[in-house]
Amino acid sequence: MLTNGYSAFQLCSLFLQRQLEEPAAVSNLWNYLAFVAFVVISALIPIRKRLCSRRVKTKEDYVFGAGHISTLAMMLSIARGTLGVISVLGYPSEFFYRGTAMWETLYGMMTAYPIVCFVFIPVYFDLGITSVYQYLELRFNSRLVRCLASGTYILRTLLSLGVTIYTPTVALNTIIGVPYWASLLCITCISIFFNALGGMKAAVAADVIQSLSMTAMLVAIVIYCSVENGGLVRLVEIGEEHGRMNFFNFAADLHLRVTTTSAWLGELFMSLSLLGCQQNFVQRYLSMPNFSKIKRTMLINIPLVAVLFSLPWFVGIGIFTVYRNCDPLKVGHIEKMDQILPYFMVDYFANIPGVWGLFVGTLFNGALTLNISNINSLATVTWEDFLSLVPGLKKKTDSYQLTVIKFVGTIYAVLIMGIAFLVGLLSGVIESSVLVLSATSGPLLGVFILAMFIPFANWKGASLGMIVSHIITVWIVAGRLMYVEVSNSMLPTSIDSCPVQYPDTTNATLYLHEFLASRSASSALTDESFLYWIYSISYMYYGVFGTILTVAVGIVFSLATWTDLDAYNTKMLHPAVRWLHSRSPFGGKRFGSFEVSSGKKPPTLTVAVVSSQEGGVLPEKGAEKS
Repeated sequence: MLTNGYSAFQLCSLFLQRQLEEPAAVSNLWNYLAFVAFVVISALIPIRKRLCSRRVKTKEDYVFGAGHISTLAMMLSIARGTLGVISVLGYPSEFFYRGTAMWETLYGMMTAYPIVCFVFIPVYFDLGITSVYQYLELRFNSRLVRCLASGTYILRTLLSLGVTIYTPTVALNTIIGVPYWASLLCITCISIFFNALGGMKAAVAADVIQSLSMTAMLVAIVIYCSVENGGLVRLVEIGEEHGRMNFFNFAADLHLRVTTTSAWLGELFMSLSLLGCQQNFVQRYLSMPNFSKIKRTMLINIPLVAVLFSLPWFVGIGIFTVYRNCDPLKVGHIEKMDQILPYFMVDYFANIPGVWGLFVGTLFNGALTLNISNINSLATVTWEDFLSLVPGLKKKTDSYQLTVIKFVGTIYAVLIMGIAFLVGLLSGVIESSVLVLSATSGPLLGVFILAMFIPFANWKGASLGMIVSHIITVWIVAGRLMYVEVSNSMLPTSIDSCPVQYPDTTNATLYLHEFLASRSASSALTDESFLYWIYSISYMYYGVFGTILTVAVGIVFSLATWTDLDAYNTKMLHPAVRWLHSRSPFGGKRFGSFEVSSGKKPPTLTVAVVSSQEGGVLPEKGAEKS
């Protein structure tokens, strides 16, 4: 019994009775129930078998799903990982305030799929590896290159996931008023629990559920906006009338935020690095039984990705049509551009029970599932590329290794939560996401190009290329954040049709303008300086420049430092490069410093080959280490 003679049950009954007296409260109650039910059900379905089964999960089950994943499920999982929850919240606001320029990144994404399928995957599909970065060690006979690539992947994924799990907290804060820290803590705790019980198969199942629910939600919003505003064609016409349909801008200026050229080229390099060189995607390819299934999955996925990628943009067109004469950000109803979709859901569906609850649940669960699947990959890479080197851990049992992998995943979940707290300082989730991906894509893609396509590349050139690329990219990004004003690219909006009485518009934008003005005033750089010219180059090109730097430095330094000790098994090259190299004037010979060595036999080395039976990596018979 509690004070005043009321039991806990009676207090709950009184609370519900009072809530049900008001229609709005009834709707909110249904929304809360829909939110909780959606998150719980969608989280438990992928791990239901694990909860009901007493079978001990092996490391192979956890990492690869033991090969029992359907083609359709894998297609949705790959597409889901490519787009993510950031697109649902970020692309509508991107269209509303900046137009369709970023939409054209779809060209680069669609170009990357066949390249990854026919260029990257054939190189290491038959190696039987757990971590894709093991390929770099086999190619360069160097653990350093492998660790540098793994470290790059870990850094990029941590930063990217920080943006991802921050995304639904915007919706929760806008609609329900939940503090950012509470949402992040909740996502982290659920991720840790799910990661401990799930694994690759559970992550793919969660991706499928999320893809279907997210697609249904976006289609419903597009249909509603189309019906209310005269059809889909009319929505596009309104967007074009207000200058939002800015396709095919081939301006040569490198400093424009996004053009057709930078969107296609930048996204191509980012997608190649993401799909072809990143552990969580390659891990999905390797879970399929044969290359023909991979090829079928990748090629059929291209139109699927195009549809899923375009849906949030059509949502943005619909929302712009609704608010084209009363911008919620300018009026002060929202504080950040990314809040416009949550604001729309509450503004138009507040009286329909359960609608915004399902919307928030979809965003929350989207960030949750993407976080879990990437934590799985992060932990796997950390074990295979770093912790397995520790003598005390290397010979432990399979179950012990699995326990360590899950513990590492828990640590990463906490780190991601810390990074998410810092994301709010950047200009929108799309800006943050693209900046992170572009800045970290170059070194990773460059080192794989060196490994697959440059026969004379050695570990010294590859390592130095990655290090130089990282240093220069970080320097440019730091200069951009410190000295360059980047908030001047928003298109004009109107408040002509807003009610007469609306909040002071300075509440939403005054602080941002004051901050940018003070930063600009305190900057020691002028718009005409060379450093300012470098710092203000569009971040869409960071991945391109990083890749070129890595390859160029790697080639020059490899030629300057090649010795007979850098010999390797040419099976690690791409098949086409290996064929051309064997028929070139230098075929079968070893490279020296800027010249071909004459007649000297290289020392006998331990050359890694792939065991056809077990899929492991074994030394070649008869080889001796020099």
